[in-house]
Amino acid sequence: MAILIVSGTGTEIGKTVVTAAVAAVALAGGRTVAVLKPAQTGVAPGESGDVDEVIRLAGGVTTVELARFPEPLAPATAAARAGAPPVRPEEIAETAAKLATEHDLVLVEGAGGLLVRFDQEGGTLADAARLLDAPVLVVAPAGLGTLNATALTAEALRTRGLTALGVVIGSWPAVPDLAARCNLADLPSVAGAPLLGAVPDGAGALAPARFRAGAGDWLAPALGGGWDAARFEADTARHVT
Repeated sequence: MAILIVSGTGTEIGKTVVTAAVAAVALAGGRTVAVLKPAQTGVAPGESGDVDEVIRLAGGVTTVELARFPEPLAPATAAARAGAPPVRPEEIAETAAKLATEHDLVLVEGAGGLLVRFDQEGGTLADAARLLDAPVLVVAPAGLGTLNATALTAEALRTRGLTALGVVIGSWPAVPDLAARCNLADLPSVAGAPLLGAVPDGAGALAPARFRAGAGDWLAPALGGGWDAARFEADTARHVT
């Protein structure tokens, strides 16, 4: 698993924090890590973007940002409105492949969901994953509505012959409601892939040392951590009255 694509079922659901957690665990295990952000939108020149947040939380990773567009829109639209060249799947794949020759693990963090367009020809993160023959880690929210979005993402992966490595809940609430608790069992079923972690709500606001110390407890062994889905589900049920 030299290259891993990190995609969400939507936007603002914790992709960057999950990417940082995976990077932190890999670094703690002695691996070299690169994080590629193909297109950063909604951030002006000089402002901190997602790769800066990953460095802050995880530590010593190599980061690459291929393009930055100021308006918070889909990359294709943001590029067009900025009068700038778009990022194309071939460029993403080429950059990730080169990083993989120099690092043990390359994490490619998408923008929004799997099928968000990067260019006017309809190129997506899924196309980059296909070019790389890389597995996709799906980041999903915890609560009501996540099952449909996750099922649609899983279906899009299957129809393109792509592999879903698993699902990570990007922000697990301190007091989960009934929908969130039920989704622990239902997400693997609709995704056709295992649940590989649950990052606690607010993890991105932790001090870096605490984030790095906790990351292994939030991710399953497939991602280098010690999190166990069955134990987590049982513990959640026991602590909810």
